[in-house]
Amino acid sequence: MRIGIIGTENTHVDHIVGHLNIHEAGGDARVVALSGGHSRRNDMLATTAGVERIVDEPTALLGLVDAVIVADRYGAHHRDLAIPFLTEGLPVFVDKPLACTVEDARAMTDTALAHDAPLTSSSALRWIPDADALVARSVRAGRPHAVVMSGPADPDSEYGGIFFYGIHPVDLALRLAPGEISDVRTDTTDTTVTASFTAGGTRVVVNFVKPNDRDQIPFHGMTFTQDTMVQQTLTLGAQYCVPGLEAFLEMVRTGRPPIGYGDLLRPIEVLESVAAALRSPAADLP
Repeated sequence: MRIGIIGTENTHVDHIVGHLNIHEAGGDARVVALSGGHSRRNDMLATTAGVERIVDEPTALLGLVDAVIVADRYGAHHRDLAIPFLTEGLPVFVDKPLACTVEDARAMTDTALAHDAPLTSSSALRWIPDADALVARSVRAGRPHAVVMSGPADPDSEYGGIFFYGIHPVDLALRLAPGEISDVRTDTTDTTVTASFTAGGTRVVVNFVKPNDRDQIPFHGMTFTQDTMVQQTLTLGAQYCVPGLEAFLEMVRTGRPPIGYGDLLRPIEVLESVAAALRSPAADLP
């Protein structure tokens, strides 16, 4: 399985090439090409991980690879980067976030469906062992009446504002709360942005806590039923990108996306509403 990567500045790329090329832990999957031309970063990756080709433009990967990972940090670029490969029927993994608008996200899922090209995207947080543990413990208690997720996110991030890190707690919250999104409300303080909404029959609250120069809070989740509460601090281990990468590799081999396309759109819907509220002159900003 020949994989090409578009956008290599993201540190997730180090996890990917390490797992596939250096440790050869992904079966027959190898990263064989990088886009973006020769640079100190790309040349280092090629040398240390044995990547065969460096191409200037993303579309130059066509014909060289069997599947593509879009790892560009800017979610606003993802639609333009992914669609040429989806149009050719190639499997595509878009690293978080899928997009910065529902329109862009839907354009990708529509193209994937039209060309029978498997597409996936997710927060790495969605797949880590602590997330699985929170989901399993919550399921045993019954469908939650309420979900509360908290984590660091900078609404002023240069990489798409609240989307860049905000996708992490929203994606996991929605894994726990299936159903249609409604009534998204955004409240702010000096240090926190809070989104509250309904997903199906579950009330969801997501706290985005602004990091500072010294530290940031850990990711944390809680679920509530009528008579139980389950909580879990979510720790990102050294190989935190690997479970999501393995889900992508399984998709390439089987043609079956691990997440339904409707569920790819839901977190973008929430974050688009939050971003719009933060841009509003009437927003309760400090």
